[in-house]
Amino acid sequence: MLLWSYFTTVLTDPGGVPPNWRPSIDEESGDADPLVGLGYEGTDLALNQPATFGEPANPQLRVCRKCNQCKPPRCHHCSVCGRCILKMDHHCVWVVNCVGALNYKYFLLFLFYTFLLTTLVTLSLLRLFIAFFTDGVINGTPGTLVATFVTFVLNLSFALSIMGFLVMHISLVLGNTTTIEAFEKKTNPKWRYDLGRRKNFEQVFGVDKRCWFIPAYSEEDLECMPVLRGFEYPTRPDLDELQQL
Repeated sequence: MLLWSYFTTVLTDPGGVPPNWRPSIDEESGDADPLVGLGYEGTDLALNQPATFGEPANPQLRVCRKCNQCKPPRCHHCSVCGRCILKMDHHCVWVVNCVGALNYKYFLLFLFYTFLLTTLVTLSLLRLFIAFFTDGVINGTPGTLVATFVTFVLNLSFALSIMGFLVMHISLVLGNTTTIEAFEKKTNPKWRYDLGRRKNFEQVFGVDKRCWFIPAYSEEDLECMPVLRGFEYPTRPDLDELQQL
């Protein structure tokens, strides 16, 4: 499960913004819809007004200065990848990839199973580690004893460090926040994407409980949850009304 989660995180595109992406327009309200407007370049749905692109009249429309194109909500530019990543959390050197909307669940499962594995190895070697300091005579060659001692210390340190990292990301998931957004949230404690712990969790892991602990989504979740595609995120109506006022 650790290897499956790891390679899925490495090989899965975290989610990029298509070239010349524009948000579709709600003809009744005139507001930009965060849902993807794929393939609408050069049509009536494209936002081709210079004022909207440079200094958007709609505050929901965001423009990346480095990519020089519109970007969806919760999207950030990665200086390492050189492109905008959907719901970017961070660029991880351990997986040689960005962690974004499309592989965040896989990254969390990688942390979870790594923590379980290192904890299991630590507990398995605990008896030998204690005997290393207490018993007068220990069976095994000096090389074996040194290897056991080093393995225990390394797995214990990894388990403790990953546990802290895992707890941090679990708190972010329950608050529907990314690592980058956590800094933005400090200046705005009323987070508009916080829909409650249950719904926040489902936005990352899906509704189907059978797929919560495997690095994959069910077909039903992919079809019925646009949030898993990284372009559309529901918000709290009460905070949206306050923002409009």
